[in-house]
Amino acid sequence: MKKLLKKTVLILVIIAGTSLMAIATSFEYQICNLGWRHVHHWHNESSYQHAWCSKQNGIEEYENTDKTRVDCLTATHAVEFDFANKWAESIGQALHYQKMTGKRAKVVLILEKPKKQMIYFKRVEELGKIHNFDFEYVTPKLLNIQKGKCQYFDCKCKNP
Repeated sequence: MKKLLKKTVLILVIIAGTSLMAIATSFEYQICNLGWRHVHHWHNESSYQHAWCSKQNGIEEYENTDKTRVDCLTATHAVEFDFANKWAESIGQALHYQKMTGKRAKVVLILEKPKKQMIYFKRVEELGKIHNFDFEYVTPKLLNIQKGKCQYFDCKCKNP
């Protein structure tokens, strides 16, 4: 019995350590001019939003009566875009937009490093199935990047 307990604890420690390593290396960090450490993104959230929403014939930045803004309102969905590190926040926003618009909630998670960040999408996917909202992910491929720059004028890759 003791041997089984020790093996179980060892396995849990290995799993936890592996998960923490995945989380630690999933994002690129920078220090801002005020000394704060933050996740660095090469392209703006709005660039992903423009690319996806235009393909869906959606309305970008739709303003609700409470002055909150839906990233993209389509004929069927109120869509919230966010980077993988903000996966939990995106769910709350999407559900709020569903309440405000009467359209089905959808989270579009931005995975800049899909292999390393898929763990965050899996969390959204699991909760989407439980709480009945839609979900998908996008990668930088959506931006049609040419020579290291995306096509959207306001993307920070053009204005570093």
